[in-house]
Amino acid sequence: MAQQTDIKYLTPIAVEIRQKKYCRFKKSGIKYIDYKDGEFLKRFVNEQGRILPRRLTGTSLKYQKKVAQAVKRARHLALLPFVADNLKTNQ
Repeated sequence: MAQQTDIKYLTPIAVEIRQKKYCRFKKSGIKYIDYKDGEFLKRFVNEQGRILPRRLTGTSLKYQKKVAQAVKRARHLALLPFVADNLKTNQ
């Protein structure tokens, strides 16, 4: 009783093309991540203050460990908050 019908679209299906992730540290040749630069480290922290994972930022393992260490040091020196509500709303 069920009939097979071909689905036809009026417009082509929009396929989302993702850009290849790359490590910005390798590309720029950055060797040292400065823990005293809070504005730079905010790029690797979400709105709640959590460190973003590698799969979202595209950072390599070597530099992700350095970013995590720098964020933790900045938190310890009160340059970044441990927990924040709407950390990035001031931009």
